[in-house]
Amino acid sequence: MNALAIFLGIPGPMQIVLVIVVLLLFFGGKKIPELMKGLGSGIKEFKNAAKEDQPAVKKEDDTKE
Repeated sequence: MNALAIFLGIPGPMQIVLVIVVLLLFFGGKKIPELMKGLGSGIKEFKNAAKEDQPAVKKEDDTKE
């Protein structure tokens, strides 16, 4: 199982801790909440745009029939 996890690139607890430490070193503790807030708002905008696009696709399909 461990070889499969390494092959598939599934991060374990040590890799996650290492990534967190590297992020803290690069950005510092004060900058990370701002980055996460920006990431969250970007994901929210993407989801809203995807929801708005869905009815437009259905309307186009309805007019073709």
